[in-house]
Amino acid sequence: MVLARPVVLIVFAWTLGFAPHARAQPPERSIENAATSTSTPSSSPSNDDAAEEADDASVAAESGQSSGNKTGETIGADDGPLIINDAVVFGMLITILALVFWTHSLSHPFWVRFYKIFPLLLLCYFLPSLLTLFGVVDPATSQMPYVAKRCLLPASLVLLTISTDLREVVKLGPKALVMFLTGTFGVVLGGPLAILITSTFAPDLVGGTGSEAVWRGLTTVAGSWIGGGANQVAMKEIFQPSDELFSVMIAVDIFVAEIWMAFLLLGIGKAEWIDQYFGADNSSVQALQEKMEHFSLEVARLPTTTDLFKVLGFGFGTTALCHLLAELIAPWIETNAPSLNKFSLNSAFFWLIVLATTAGVALSFTRARNLEGAGASKIGTVCIFILVATIGLEMDVLAVFERPGLFLVGGIWMTIHVALMVVVARLIHAPYFFLAVGSKANIGGAASAPVVAAAFHPSLAPVGVLLAVVGYALGTYGAYLCGLLMQMISAYG
Repeated sequence: MVLARPVVLIVFAWTLGFAPHARAQPPERSIENAATSTSTPSSSPSNDDAAEEADDASVAAESGQSSGNKTGETIGADDGPLIINDAVVFGMLITILALVFWTHSLSHPFWVRFYKIFPLLLLCYFLPSLLTLFGVVDPATSQMPYVAKRCLLPASLVLLTISTDLREVVKLGPKALVMFLTGTFGVVLGGPLAILITSTFAPDLVGGTGSEAVWRGLTTVAGSWIGGGANQVAMKEIFQPSDELFSVMIAVDIFVAEIWMAFLLLGIGKAEWIDQYFGADNSSVQALQEKMEHFSLEVARLPTTTDLFKVLGFGFGTTALCHLLAELIAPWIETNAPSLNKFSLNSAFFWLIVLATTAGVALSFTRARNLEGAGASKIGTVCIFILVATIGLEMDVLAVFERPGLFLVGGIWMTIHVALMVVVARLIHAPYFFLAVGSKANIGGAASAPVVAAAFHPSLAPVGVLLAVVGYALGTYGAYLCGLLMQMISAYG
């Protein structure tokens, strides 16, 4: 143990990217090329979706900037990020996750107290953001976000749902849907109110004319916060904010949404106390957890190499099939049924998530369900945590300094959303689980809602996915209504 601590400190310092030998060779592709390689017809930047669509760089590139570009400009790194080799980035992320899980497993009083204050999942999310903050990594030049969102996310959904008892999920009751719709209403109402409140003390912040009118840019945030990236792009096309304004709104979207995610993750450690405050009956959630844990113990066995390859085959083989189908379905709808675009049905990412979830649920009715005994949900959870780390990479804390006033507007907007969620949760006595997942199904979409749900228990991930899919369908309509209301408030002011 005497030697272990210095070694751990050295390794941790390396993971933060401060080792002199960690600098990689010059990039072989530009930011624009990286964006192009990940683009789809319906791709867009997203909020935690920074986290939701892996194509956020491509949309930003169309507007002349990306969120990753902002990071580089803020830090002032003319030569780009310190690390551009994705193999190095991946190793750093895995090392960070390993250190967090290792320290979390220790029984030393310091670490026990530490993780009571800072939940494990929160650290897995926050520590990678330091790599972006200090200019070590630029997510816009890395393929890690794309791989995590397009490969690990659908694979984890398959592996986490393969052992799910859908009938038990339904027994969670209507409160989950009520909290989701409350979150949607909070976004629709919060945008106009944020403009109205801000105009009372800083009217210039929410002013502007023509394509530079702030309300036009805020409509794209509404699209992202109700549905996702595809809905965000739809709002940009409908309300036509300038490219410069749109690029700033990307930063507002990502920063405010991910700050809220950090608070949600922090609240998971206080979930029992919050449930008491709400007067919530958490029995349905606990019953599902216990049933899934019992099933896991029943089928548990020491996995063989064959078992592990079966798990990986089902997870990533199904993901590959879903990619193929999504790339056929989305363009067909775009060409032959453009009227369905308003439902985000022309988004390949939408179909990827829907198909992966559907496949996982379908497999849960077959003998493949017994793969839970070989560790299917554990492997799915590993994929989820790698996804969390890559989401953390996309958090640019310094972006707030570009146009700080707009972040204030976003903060007021998010506060209204949160306040409404808390009020309704207390009125209907909804557990904190429903508040957290219902909010992130709106604000974070399919990339973060299952992450938050799985933080409570891996078996609960499908709840987040199902609600996020509803958000895709409502996103364009809700955001359009929000945009009209913001236009009216701006004209009145």
